[in-house]
Amino acid sequence: MTQYWFKPRRYGAGANPVTWQGWAVIVAFPVVAAVVLLAIFAVTPPIVAFTLYAILIPAAMVAFFSFLNKKTDGDWRFRWGGDKPDKV
Repeated sequence: MTQYWFKPRRYGAGANPVTWQGWAVIVAFPVVAAVVLLAIFAVTPPIVAFTLYAILIPAAMVAFFSFLNKKTDGDWRFRWGGDKPDKV
């Protein structure tokens, strides 16, 4: 059985972390992304660095949100508060 790290938000769209693993992922992603981007900008010419930046950031965000969606207990959709998320 999979333990979910996030639960759907009651208002709006998205999910909130509910375990320490979820919070760790939320904190680690921007830290790792910043370190990788600083390393890229430190060792490559600016035009190559900006090109890699333009490719890697969207790819990393798609992978990150895909992972979050898989670790969420329920579906991601807009909620108005009246409909409760699954298994809250």
